[in-house]
Amino acid sequence: MSRSGVGLAGDCVTTFEQLKLGKKTKYIIYKLSDDKKTIIVEKTSEDVDYDNFLADLPEADCRYAVYDFEYQLEAGEGKRSKICFYSWSPDDAPVRSKMVYSSSKDALRRALAGIHSEIQGTDPSEVCYETVLERVSKGAGNR
Repeated sequence: MSRSGVGLAGDCVTTFEQLKLGKKTKYIIYKLSDDKKTIIVEKTSEDVDYDNFLADLPEADCRYAVYDFEYQLEAGEGKRSKICFYSWSPDDAPVRSKMVYSSSKDALRRALAGIHSEIQGTDPSEVCYETVLERVSKGAGNR
């Protein structure tokens, strides 16, 4: 349970484990239930198109998301995959929603073991592919 008193639905962690272990699910979007007391799975997708993932984040409301971010290393070094946790809180979201999502985030984040990077976004530029790529690829291939 979080500082805000928000709990997790039972499938939040099991859905994440399926993404992490099975690699069939590409991303998960979580939201607060209508009564704002539980974090629930809103959507899962096998779609590998990053732009489609971003399109699933609402323009004027908050969400949490987990994305299996895959990227190409420099020539001949292959691909890497990093699981990223997103905290999406756009500027146009209602203040109350931002407050509840902010104070509830840790309950979900701590329950999901195996996250590589945490991405906080308030506008599309902070979650665009290039910005996230720069963050997750720091040090990759430079060993």
